[in-house]
Amino acid sequence: MPLLVEQLLSNSDFHETVRDQSRALLRVNDQSPRLAAVFGTQQRWLLGHLAMAQYFQEVARGNPDPVVLMARFLEQVKTLGLSSVNTADAFIKEMLVYGIGQQSQTADRRNRPFVPTPIAIAATRHWTFIHLTSLDRLDGGHRLDAFEANEAIMARLHPEITRRALVSPEFRTPSQTWSLFTWLNNGGIVMDWLMVGVEPVAPSVERIPTQVRSVPELAENFRLSRTHLTRKLREAEALGSIGWEGNRGRSTMWISREFLSEYLTTQAVKLAFIDAACEVVGLR
Repeated sequence: MPLLVEQLLSNSDFHETVRDQSRALLRVNDQSPRLAAVFGTQQRWLLGHLAMAQYFQEVARGNPDPVVLMARFLEQVKTLGLSSVNTADAFIKEMLVYGIGQQSQTADRRNRPFVPTPIAIAATRHWTFIHLTSLDRLDGGHRLDAFEANEAIMARLHPEITRRALVSPEFRTPSQTWSLFTWLNNGGIVMDWLMVGVEPVAPSVERIPTQVRSVPELAENFRLSRTHLTRKLREAEALGSIGWEGNRGRSTMWISREFLSEYLTTQAVKLAFIDAACEVVGLR
């Protein structure tokens, strides 16, 4: 039986596991910031995984020339309400420009087929590797060994993960502070970086210090608009989710216990549906 969100949150090692997971995701950003930016907002994360899932579904069916058909991709975007059709179309065009996707060489031009490049496929496998590592650490399982022993299983596993992500209300519409950051360019990376610097503290501590000392430095580190980041931080501050021990933006920033709980809960939701997908394909 797959792990439940409540089981994950009650695991004494969950906070540290999520911190290590965030460190691993941040290393991806350091090594390939342009590729990491593909998943820099919640919307782009969902669009990117949908495209990859459609590609892997064709691989799993044994299609000798697996492609993603733009018309089918856009239709599913519309059905799922991920974005406007124009936004999704522009997203794929951007991926083609950046070399993360490429036009298929098949004769079928009418349906605008495209495929992920090897770097995108490798990055998706690495993303899966990171999360399977977390799950194995939390329950002593051997998902990662089974995953690495069977290269073909990725084509079955990834669409199962994506299907669950796309219909999960907790993941699609997370709590209020999380939502503020997920619509910010590189907002997910910013939250990972924030949480890496948050040490476990007693449950009674309501204001938990972070490693942030300067908003301009934070904006520069993650190639963000200082104005846009400051606006988002002020919105979070108005919610009581963050604050400053001294002068705003020039002293140690703290996050609220509630914001930390939102972050950990969303990570637990994600790991739970990844584990459920593992069970379906026989990885646990």
